Amino acid sequence: MDKSRRSFLYRAGLSAAAVLSAPSAFRVREALARSDDPIILGDGRHRYEWIRGWAKLPEGVRFGNTHGAVVIDSQGRVLMNTDSENAVMIFEPSGKFIKGWGRDWKGGSHGMALVREGRNEFVFITHHSRNEFAKFTLDGEVVWIRGYPKDCPAYQKPSDFRPTGIAVAPNGDLYVTDGYGQSWVHHYTPKGDYVRSWGGKGTEPGKLSQPHGIWVDTREKTPRVLVADRGNSRLQWFSLSGEPVGLLDQGLRRPSNFHQIGTDIAIADLQGRVTIIDKDNKIVGHLGDNEDPDKRGKNPVPPEQWIEGQFISPHCVRWDSQGNLYVAEWLSTGRITKLKRL
Repeated sequence: MDKSRRSFLYRAGLSAAAVLSAPSAFRVREALARSDDPIILGDGRHRYEWIRGWAKLPEGVRFGNTHGAVVIDSQGRVLMNTDSENAVMIFEPSGKFIKGWGRDWKGGSHGMALVREGRNEFVFITHHSRNEFAKFTLDGEVVWIRGYPKDCPAYQKPSDFRPTGIAVAPNGDLYVTDGYGQSWVHHYTPKGDYVRSWGGKGTEPGKLSQPHGIWVDTREKTPRVLVADRGNSRLQWFSLSGEPVGLLDQGLRRPSNFHQIGTDIAIADLQGRVTIIDKDNKIVGHLGDNEDPDKRGKNPVPPEQWIEGQFISPHCVRWDSQGNLYVAEWLSTGRITKLKRL
């Protein structure tokens, strides 16, 4: 490793040695003989109970493929994407289905972010097949729609833009990842007006390969943009104006999305587990690690092959205000799991 590379990692507050020393105590604790015994994941301050059959769908309603995000509103309601005519499904914290909406946004609603404006909440959604991102009320009314970033020279036509993630900064600015398109990050004002772009496909720091999910990391005094650089099996941090400031490239498989609670960040790793990093970006544990490498990151795994307590393809994670963790997986028949904080 050359001197500049070591310096870059140091600025991120990381070291390979710290990552590789992550405690093994966070592995899945197998359920005991009886099927109703609690399934406990993790340890210490990240200890959870896997809630069996949390989501309760009414007769005739199916998830379909769950290839999207999950967010929690101020009432604790869980909103998640599906590829069905219910592009957004809404659940009570108990798992009771409330409603679904988004017929015109089926088959590609992929990233979501919530924002509160006064007494109202809105949800942003990226759609990789419509080549757009949009702002909605929580009842599904469209506020505005934005298309491909014409001001970025990497884009010549709408189909070049296949956005996968969206995040909101403390000042309301928006950051959108083009994970299935040209591997750029795009910065917009709160109204969806274009500001700048950075990235592009590559492996060197600052370049990206399938930048999938995105989050504005507020654990330091100055917020930073955190990108799931999934094709490069790493995380990258950028300043709010796009300068690369750090990365984590050890201990991850295929990071897809993340969420922050306090000084910790949970990472949905498509290859069969959820990973947690602390304030120093050190890995402190893995949850629900799938023991079968042939099932990790797979989409058409039928429910009869699922094992409670083990993830297959975590695609998005969200903590609620009580510290419970919700994990949406990329599965053809759909799955979302609640991990109750203990």
